[in-house]
Amino acid sequence: MESLNEQVAVVTGASSGIGEATARKLAAAGMTVVLAARREERLKQLQQEIEEQEGRALVVPTDVTDREAAQRLVDQTLEEYGRLDVLVNNAGVMPLSFVDKVKLDEWEWMVDVNVKGVLFCTAAALPAMLEAGRGHLVNISSVAGRRVFPGGAVYCATKFAVRAFSEGLRRELAPKHGIRVTNVEPGAVTTELPETITDEDIQRTMEKMQAMTFLEPEDIAEAVHFAVVAPPRMDVAEVLVMPTDQGS
Repeated sequence: MESLNEQVAVVTGASSGIGEATARKLAAAGMTVVLAARREERLKQLQQEIEEQEGRALVVPTDVTDREAAQRLVDQTLEEYGRLDVLVNNAGVMPLSFVDKVKLDEWEWMVDVNVKGVLFCTAAALPAMLEAGRGHLVNISSVAGRRVFPGGAVYCATKFAVRAFSEGLRRELAPKHGIRVTNVEPGAVTTELPETITDEDIQRTMEKMQAMTFLEPEDIAEAVHFAVVAPPRMDVAEVLVMPTDQGS
């Protein structure tokens, strides 16, 4: 099995939350990490912290909803390192709202980031992985990709799409090309995602959840790391990670 020190991972949404924690974890394990998100200053700070721990990181500011930006992310990675071993599609947004509010702009935003962003980055990365005959696509979905809840109709739809796309990728790519695919489905995690919620009714619902002990981003990073370091014969197809306190 090839050493992690030789491998390169691209992590989208790396400026905070699960993406940041995953980048730190993979860098600590020896991988070179390419940090992608819109907030360049936060990426540079993360890069500095990784390098202070003797890790290797590259900052590539990226808006995953822009097809050309997604392609530049991969092109710059290949230009700098000559390879791309792991793509972690983590960038996502979660402006939950009840459908009778008809927050169409927010619906479109979720589709653009949560679905198109995954498609664009995957499409950009696939040619290099196909040529190499190996690679690993890790998509951060959600328990919302399994269970629909009031206020989450559109968000859940986007995560159901990620789950379906992940399984389709795995069935087509793993047996034929040796490219592994993992769909990670977190339950409630302490991240910035709730800050995008503008529906006051949903905000009140979220406040009631504060008594529950949420997962931390590092918990999901552990799941990603587990899948990535598994032997090549093993494809961790799905990982559902729930807070102990979360019953549904």
